[in-house]
Amino acid sequence: MLQLFQRNLKKCLLLNRARCNILLMNTKLINPPETLKPSLLLDDQLCFSLYSTALSMNKVYRKLLRKLDLTYPQYLVMMVLWERDELTVSEIGERLFLDSATLTPLLKRMEAQGLIHRVRAASDERQVIITLTEQGRALRREAKALPLDVFCATECTVEEIGAIKRQLDLLRSKLAKNA
Repeated sequence: MLQLFQRNLKKCLLLNRARCNILLMNTKLINPPETLKPSLLLDDQLCFSLYSTALSMNKVYRKLLRKLDLTYPQYLVMMVLWERDELTVSEIGERLFLDSATLTPLLKRMEAQGLIHRVRAASDERQVIITLTEQGRALRREAKALPLDVFCATECTVEEIGAIKRQLDLLRSKLAKNA
């Protein structure tokens, strides 16, 4: 069993040599650590930890955003526009890692709520410019308390949150490169 694992690990690492810089490529594993042994147990999966954590985070936001009458994706769009108003749909999509097919219905609902305006660009009618309405700008003042509320819900220290965020940003970057 151990030899099969070592052969499969070596094959896997060799296939990914161009993209991976893993110390194990040049190391003979006599007793592979538990974390490297292949497992199909749900609780052993990184993807499930990320998924279930995202679900819990969304539940916290859902509760907090109810008073603003926003969904979490709408809140993300609003944050992007509060940073810089008058963006194209594709610029918002790039920032949020969303395609226009996902973003367009969301933006239409936000326009119906009176939070944004959608206007075709004069220079290129294929582009749609998104701008905040007065109501959308005013919502920023009401949303200012949300980051602290979420921080409190995590029950983490500032240092822990910083470290987790840096690790997740790095992981996202690595996964995006290999997707």
